[in-house]
Amino acid sequence: MTGYDVVVVGAGPAGLAAAAGAARAGCRVAVLDAGPRPGGQFWRHRSDADGRGHHDWSTFARLREQLDGVDHRTDAAVWFVEARCGEGSAGPEFTVHTRSQVLHGRRLVIATGAHDRVVPFPGWDLPGVVTAGGAQALLKGQGVSFARRIVVAGTGPFLLPVATGLAEAGSTVVGVYEANDPIGYARQLRPVLGAAGKLAEAGRYGWRMLRHRVPYHRRTAVVAAHGTDHLTGVTVAPVGPGGTVLAGTGTEVRCDGLAVGFGFTPQLELAVALGCATRLDSDGSLVLAVDPAQATSVPGVYAAGEVTGVGGADLALVEGQLAGGAVALSLGCPPPWSTRRHDRLLRDRRRLRRFAAALHAVHAVPSGWPDWCDDDTLVCRCEEVPAGAVRRAVRELSAGDARGAKLLTRAGMGWCQGRVCGYAAACLAAREAGREPGVADLTGYASRPLAQPVTLGELAADE
Repeated sequence: MTGYDVVVVGAGPAGLAAAAGAARAGCRVAVLDAGPRPGGQFWRHRSDADGRGHHDWSTFARLREQLDGVDHRTDAAVWFVEARCGEGSAGPEFTVHTRSQVLHGRRLVIATGAHDRVVPFPGWDLPGVVTAGGAQALLKGQGVSFARRIVVAGTGPFLLPVATGLAEAGSTVVGVYEANDPIGYARQLRPVLGAAGKLAEAGRYGWRMLRHRVPYHRRTAVVAAHGTDHLTGVTVAPVGPGGTVLAGTGTEVRCDGLAVGFGFTPQLELAVALGCATRLDSDGSLVLAVDPAQATSVPGVYAAGEVTGVGGADLALVEGQLAGGAVALSLGCPPPWSTRRHDRLLRDRRRLRRFAAALHAVHAVPSGWPDWCDDDTLVCRCEEVPAGAVRRAVRELSAGDARGAKLLTRAGMGWCQGRVCGYAAACLAAREAGREPGVADLTGYASRPLAQPVTLGELAADE
């Protein structure tokens, strides 16, 4: 077992920034990440990458240089963390378990990021339907596109880099279908003007889409996918108020690939297992509650990035720096930067969080999406649980919440352990019960004793 002052879980923007800040203050730091290289999903890259096609690569290169002296361990997915009080006044201590290593740390920074949030619709389980993040991961990590003729759909600005990346990789992107209306940003002028760089970034993506002749459709969603053993087309339909889709208004679009995403779901398994307090963010996601120093409710545990609220790489970098500085101070180390810089980070965090809230307001998941699903539409693909089973569990079997529906239907008990279907299953159960999903509903799908798959042999070999 190896001891450190700080163990950071996650090597994306937030984790790298936290590690660099703590190391700069003189802390012994270890960074654990499931990937083969640092960068997380945002800077996912091949070993021979030179930065072309990657956003803000210079920031990543600078952070990577600051990791000198940091013990960065790749292919190190953390499956369990134990917390205990140190002897006397030593403070908390953490034992971090990966599939092949055990580390000890006096402080823990959780920067595990997020994965795609999807909602089901008829045919979403067909081969050729992938998440928007999955499509981009293939592009960045492997340099390949997953199909020839592709529809990109869902909601949020993330659809733009996915579409342009696929087009530049040689695929024909037949259209981007945004379920909401970006004109809504006009009602969010203050936070939008506070992040003017985001407008310029969106403009660059718009120009690239125009150059590749990629059509952009507002207030339109994919409501069904078609095919037998593979995707052959999708039905798109205009989305009205409340996410409603009028019957008979759909149009079929021919394609062999669909990249779909409705924002992101924070990865909270480790934090929830440790007992960290959670809350619902403005986009309906379950996130960690943190104080101004990025500290969670559990002493010694800090969090940064998407786990505290999905807000993009810029916000994750700021929160990571604040967490790294706070951890160093809690260990009695000198602050890694001046008071002036710290104050600027606090201002940047407020500004970027306001922008994130505006983004969530404009690109909300259409509340009427359950109406797109007939009773035969699969909600949980692992266990092949249809929407009708979840509805009957609430309506006929008195399942009062998402956990009850999960136990009665096995939705969320398969290979992904609810990571893909948890949000949708919780929303569907709550809707059938006549209420909005709450913290308890979503916690039921984020609470797992083992955060990553691990074999019995690896458990037996663990110290």
